[in-house]
Amino acid sequence: MQAFNWESQKHDWWRNLDRKVPDIAKSGFTTAWLAASSMLPSTENSSYGSEHLLKALLNKMKQYKVRAMADIVINHRVGTTQGHGGMYNRYDGIPLSWDEHAVTSCTGGRGNKSTEDNFNGVPNIDHTQSFVRKDLIDWMQWLRSFAGFQDFRFDFSKGYASKYVKEYIEEAKPMFSVGEYWDTCNYKGSYLDYNQDSHRQRIINWIDGTGKLSTAFDFTTKAILQEAVKGEFWRLCVSKGKPPGVMGWWPSRAVTLLIITTLDLTQGYAYILTHPGIPSDFYDHFYDWDQGINSRSLIRILEAQPNLYAATIGEKVSMKIGDGSWCPAGKEWTLATSGHRYAVWQK
Repeated sequence: MQAFNWESQKHDWWRNLDRKVPDIAKSGFTTAWLAASSMLPSTENSSYGSEHLLKALLNKMKQYKVRAMADIVINHRVGTTQGHGGMYNRYDGIPLSWDEHAVTSCTGGRGNKSTEDNFNGVPNIDHTQSFVRKDLIDWMQWLRSFAGFQDFRFDFSKGYASKYVKEYIEEAKPMFSVGEYWDTCNYKGSYLDYNQDSHRQRIINWIDGTGKLSTAFDFTTKAILQEAVKGEFWRLCVSKGKPPGVMGWWPSRAVTLLIITTLDLTQGYAYILTHPGIPSDFYDHFYDWDQGINSRSLIRILEAQPNLYAATIGEKVSMKIGDGSWCPAGKEWTLATSGHRYAVWQK
C-alpha cells in the first residue's frame, strides 16, 4: 500500500496512519510505503508529524506485522550551500555531508558522468564514488537496524546503474524492495503501440542488473491498462495468451499499480487484484478485498476484445471488465462482486 497521498503533509499524517494500521493489516497488506520525509537519518520532525509519532507508528506496524517501506531517494538531492559553478551542489551541516565531488559532472558537480539518465534541474548523486556508496549503505543499514524500516522503494532508479542497487540491497538487506524504473512506452505519435515487449524488457533488464534482488513497478501494465479500459481490451492479451506487461513474463518481480482516471478505477483494480504480480494499492483508492491471488498464480485469458476482457486466475477466481456480456461456465462459480463495467466470480 502506498500509505500516503499528495495532501498527507497537511493532516497530522503519522497519527492518522497509526489509527489505520489494524485495518491495513486485516486487509492483507504486507507492506506500507511511507512518505519520503520518514527517511531522515536524524531526530528531526517533519510536516507529517514528530519523530516520536513516527517511531510509535513503526512500532505499531511491527506489532501488526505490516512492514514499513522507506522511500530511498538517492538519485538527486538539493544542496544546502553553493559550491562549484555557483550551484547548490554542496551538502554542508547536515547528515550525509558531501562536497561537489558527490554530484555528477553533467548536473553541475565535480564527480564523474552519470551512469544512467539525468534527473534535470537538481544535482544528481554520483554513485561511482566509493565515499558516497559507503555513506548511503551506512544510512540504509541505519534505516533497517535502528529506524525500523524493513522494505525499500528506490526512487527514480533509472538515474544510476542497477549494479549499485544490487550493492545496496546486499549490504542493507531489506526484506523486500521495488524500483521505480519508469521508462517511456513505445508510441506512434500519441498512439500507444500494441507491442510493448521492448519496454517491459528494459524493466526486466534493470531487475536482472540488481542480481534479481529487487522487484520493479510494472509500468508496462499500467500504461496498457489505462488505454484498455477506454474500450481497447484486446491490448490485454499478447502472444501465447499471456498478459502484455512485466507480469506476463516475470510476475513474481512485477509490482502492479494504477495511475488512472476515477471512472476507470474499479476496472483497473478488478484487473490487478485478480491477476499475477504483486498489486500496489493507493491510499485514496483503498478498499478491503482479498481474493487469495499471489504473484505466481496461473492465468487463462478467455476474451480480449475491444469491449471485453475476461480471465480465470488460479482456477478459483474469474473476472471480466468492459461492456461485453460474459460469465464463467459452471454452477460452481458465485458472483463475488460487481459494479460499473466489472465483475468477479469465485469458486
